[in-house]
Amino acid sequence: MEYNAFFPPHEGLRLQDIAARLGAELSDQAFADRMVRSIAPVSRAKQDQLCYILSRRNRDELLTCDAAAVICDESLKSIVPGHIPALICKNPHTIFAQAGELLHPSAMRPSAVAEGTSVSASAHVDPTASLEPGVIVEPFAVVGAHVQIGAGTRIGPGAIIGAEVQIGRDCTIAGGASILSALLGNGVIIHNGVRIGQDGFGYAPGPRGMIKIVQIGRVIIQDHVEIGANTTVDRGTMDDTVIGEGTKIDNQVQIGHNVRIGRHCGIVSKVGIAGSTRIGDGVMIGGAAGINGHITIGDGAQIAAMSGVVSDVPAGAKVGGTPARPIKHFLRDMADILARAEERDRKTGDKNV
Repeated sequence: MEYNAFFPPHEGLRLQDIAARLGAELSDQAFADRMVRSIAPVSRAKQDQLCYILSRRNRDELLTCDAAAVICDESLKSIVPGHIPALICKNPHTIFAQAGELLHPSAMRPSAVAEGTSVSASAHVDPTASLEPGVIVEPFAVVGAHVQIGAGTRIGPGAIIGAEVQIGRDCTIAGGASILSALLGNGVIIHNGVRIGQDGFGYAPGPRGMIKIVQIGRVIIQDHVEIGANTTVDRGTMDDTVIGEGTKIDNQVQIGHNVRIGRHCGIVSKVGIAGSTRIGDGVMIGGAAGINGHITIGDGAQIAAMSGVVSDVPAGAKVGGTPARPIKHFLRDMADILARAEERDRKTGDKNV
């Protein structure tokens, strides 16, 4: 893939300067002044691009690689061709991510759609709202009464910021998002189409059908949380829905009312978390997993994709399947099912295996 207009290459950084800023060791100082402008996969990296490898499986791709440098750990230095220097480090994946941020800072959060350094004339900002210096409000955004927005925050086109909402500094609220009944910390990134603070799903049975239970809680989003496109976060019924510092949430995730998510969790697309669930710090949840309500997921737990979690998960546990169970049990069960199916097909002569 050639460079494109969406994310143009950097004007250039010296390889030695990149190594210093990333805390990596440049294997050959003869390449110290080589200019780097972008990143690329090892299979097609050019002389002004960085790539990285994590295992010897990349050996064949390295034979045709022409990168500015390859990021790798010490054990893989020997398979890097002599015409390419190595940036040696202990955590190549992390260092490559940091290199990408250096070379493409504009790609780290949703970019502005319209030019401007203040409030667009076509946006509506209630006169009682308080915006610190440096806040940008793009066209057709609506900022409600008594809203507070911190310096360096950008509100994208068509976004809706409801009355009394507070948003910290250096946040990005992308186009079409709606933020209601919520308090956001600093450095929060909200992608396009996210819905925060709408009603939680609460009803009580009545003589003529379901009776709506009032939802008067809030959503609390702590510093440096990132929430992907079209994700929904319901406000609490009487308590708050809380997302802890540094947690990263993918696209199309549903978080129910009164859910509390800890710090530095990773939640992948299409996960559904039912109301009043408690999720600890550092929990990782794979795509399309369903989490039952009113349960507790302990610190550091890992939940495999497409799992159905119906009961508490201990801290540090790894679970998978439906109902979710220890991952080794799930994998053993799957192997047993496949073996039985293959044996049945052999006996019946079924060739559609």
